[in-house]
Amino acid sequence: MPEKTNKDDSLPIYKDPNAPIEDRVNDLLPRITLEEKVAQLIQGDLDASGWMNLTDPLDNTKTYNETGLIEMMHLKAGAIWGGYLMPWDKFVYGISIGQRYLMDNTTLGIPALVQSEGLHGFTNNGTTWPSPIGLAASFKPALLSKAAVTIAAEAEGLGFSQLFPPVLDLSRELRWGRIEENFGEDPFLTGETGRAYVTGLQGGRRRNSSAQAVVRMAATCKHFAAFGSPQGGLNIAQVSGGERELRTMYLRPFNPACVDSLSIMTAYSSYDGVPAVANYHLLTEILRKEWGYKYWVTSDAGSVDLLITTHGTCGTRECAARQALENGLSGEMGGGTYTYLTLPDQVRAGTVDVMYVDETVRVMLRTKFSLGLFENPYPYEDYLSTLRTPETRALLHTMERETIVLLENRNKTLPLRKNIRSVALIGPQVDRVSFGDYVFHNASLNGISPLAGFTQLLADTPVQINYAQGCELWSNNESGFSAAVAAAEASDASVSVLMVGTWTLDQTLLWTPGTNATTGEHVDVASLALVGAQLRLVQAIKAIQQHADSDAVVQQLYPGELGGLALAEVIFGDGNPSGKLPVSFPRNVGRTPVFYNYLKGARPVDPGAVTDNGTLVFGHQYVLNNPMPLWSFGHGLSYTMFTYTNLQLSKALIGPMEDFNVTVTVRNTGATNGMEVVQVYITDVVSSVVTPNQNLVGFKKIAIPYVGYSPITS
Repeated sequence: MPEKTNKDDSLPIYKDPNAPIEDRVNDLLPRITLEEKVAQLIQGDLDASGWMNLTDPLDNTKTYNETGLIEMMHLKAGAIWGGYLMPWDKFVYGISIGQRYLMDNTTLGIPALVQSEGLHGFTNNGTTWPSPIGLAASFKPALLSKAAVTIAAEAEGLGFSQLFPPVLDLSRELRWGRIEENFGEDPFLTGETGRAYVTGLQGGRRRNSSAQAVVRMAATCKHFAAFGSPQGGLNIAQVSGGERELRTMYLRPFNPACVDSLSIMTAYSSYDGVPAVANYHLLTEILRKEWGYKYWVTSDAGSVDLLITTHGTCGTRECAARQALENGLSGEMGGGTYTYLTLPDQVRAGTVDVMYVDETVRVMLRTKFSLGLFENPYPYEDYLSTLRTPETRALLHTMERETIVLLENRNKTLPLRKNIRSVALIGPQVDRVSFGDYVFHNASLNGISPLAGFTQLLADTPVQINYAQGCELWSNNESGFSAAVAAAEASDASVSVLMVGTWTLDQTLLWTPGTNATTGEHVDVASLALVGAQLRLVQAIKAIQQHADSDAVVQQLYPGELGGLALAEVIFGDGNPSGKLPVSFPRNVGRTPVFYNYLKGARPVDPGAVTDNGTLVFGHQYVLNNPMPLWSFGHGLSYTMFTYTNLQLSKALIGPMEDFNVTVTVRNTGATNGMEVVQVYITDVVSSVVTPNQNLVGFKKIAIPYVGYSPITS
C-alpha cells in the first residue's frame, strides 16, 4: 500500500504539490528501491502483454488482466505505450485502471507517463492533420502552434501525457521513406516549426495539477540526432559527417526548439561510427552539459538491441544496457528484449554504477512532476468535449488550404471557373484518402477524398465531374486508360485534373506482410519516379491536349482529413494557394541530394539534356542532366502577384554576434487577395571555412489584399 506519511506521520515532501519540483525529486529518489528505479526506466504497454486485450480495435469489452497489470507495473512502470486504436471509453477505462493501481496499490504511488504518436494527430481516432512535411509547407509556425494545441487537448482528456512529435530530422536524402515525417530540408524552418509544435503541445497545465507543473503534455523531439540523411537513403543506415556538419545542420533545429521540451528521443542510426543511442558526445557532452537539458531522454523502439544486432558494438544484452545508460542517461522503449532488465544484477555485481540509474530516474521524476501527474494522472470525465470539435475542424480547414503549393501555372490555367460545363478528374489518387504514415488503422475513413471534395464544392454549380481512375497506384496495367481518355475528351475544352503520386499506409497495414507503399517508415526507394502506369497515364491524357507540358502543377504533401475539399477549393479559386516547398525537387534521383543550402563549390553547373524529341545535348555537370533542382526550396506561386520594394537593414555594419532586422514593403499588384511568404536569406561572402551558398534566416507569412501593401520586418 502507498506510504502516505513519513515515520513521524508528516507528509513526505514529494507528496506536497506546493513544494518545489527539485525538492520533491530529492525527497522521492532515496525512497525508491533499485528494482523500482529500473522499472521507471522501461516503457510498459497497455496491450495483452500488459493488462488489456486490444486484439480487435472495435471491441469495447471493458475487462482487464489483473495478473498482467501487476507484472507489468512491477517491471516496466515508467511509461505506458497507449497508441492503439480502440473505443475511447475502453481506453479511458484501461488507463484509469493502470494509473489507479500505481497511485493506490504501490508503495510510493508514482504515476506513469501515457504515450502515443502525434506527428499529425494522436493515434487513437484523433483529428488527422497534414503530415509534417505538409504542415511545414504552410510556412506559418503560429498556425501550426494552434494545431498542436488542439492535438494536445484531444489527447490530454483521454489520459495521455506524452506524445512523440515533433520530428526534427532534415529531409536532405529524398530516397529515405520517412521524409514525410520531417519539416523539410532546412534547419531554420525545421527549428522554427518544431518550436511552434512544442510550444503549442506543451502550453498550459493539466487540470487539478500542482502550481509547480509547467506543461500539460510532454512533447518528444526526435530523432537525436543526424537521422535524416542515411547512406543510400536506407532507414537506420549510417550517417556520415563531422563535427561542423553536425552542429551547423543536424543539431540546429533542436536548439532552441527542444531545450524546453519534456522529452527527447534518440536515433536508430550511427553518426561518424558511433550509435546515437549510446553516443556520449551527443547525449551527455552536448545535450546534458552544453545545453543543460534536464528532462527525459528515451531510446526509440528496440534501438538498444541494435547495439547487438545492427551496430555490433555489443555482444550481450548486459553490454547494450550499460552502453545506452552510461552514455546517454536515457530510458529504454519497448520493441526489443528489454535489456534494462539486466541492470539490477549489473549494479549488484558492480559492472554498472548505480549513479547512472539514479541520475536517469531523477530526470524521469522531474518530468512527471513538471507534468503535474502526481496530482492528477487520470483521464477527464468530460474527455468527449475536446475531441473533434467544430473549432478544431475549422482550424484544420485553414491549415489544409495553406499547405497547398502551386508549382506551375502557365497561361493562368488556374483557377478553373465554375461556369465550365464539365471537368475530368483522372488518376488513382482521385477517389483515395492519402494520409501520411503514423496514422491509426482506418483513419482514412475520417477523410474527404478529392472526388468527394470536388463533388461537395461543385454540388450547386453546373459543372459535371467526369471521373476515371485510369490505373492503380501499384500496377503497370493500362486497361483503364481508354476510360480515362474518354473522360478527358468528354470534358469542357478537355479540362482535366490528373492526380498521381506516392502513397503510404496506416500503422497497422504499413507493417503487414504483403501490403505495398512508396513512403513511410522502413519504406525506402531507389527511384523518385511515379510508380507503375501513372506516368504513362499522364502522357496518354496529354496526348489529346494541345500543349506538350502540364499547364499547371499543384503539390499537396499528404493532407489531413479535409485535404480533398481544400484541393478542390484551390483548383476552383475558392482558396488562393500560399504554400512553399519545404524540400527541393530534383529532376531525377541521380541528382540527389539537391538541398538548396549546399556548400560553396559543391554544385558546378554545365548541364546537358535529353530533349522531348530524344535529341542528346551533351554537357559536363551533368552530361545529360542539370544539377539544379526542378523546383527549389521556398518555391510556390499564387493566383496574384507581389512586388518587393524599400529593402532596408537596421544596421549598416553588423557584428558576428549581433541581431539585425530586415524591412521590406510587399505589395499585392494582382487582382485577388493573397498571402505571401517573405523569406530572408544570407550568404557569408568571405569566411574562414567553406559555408553554405545561402541560408534561410527569417520568414513571415502575411495576408495582403489586392488593393493593399504591407511593410514586413523579419
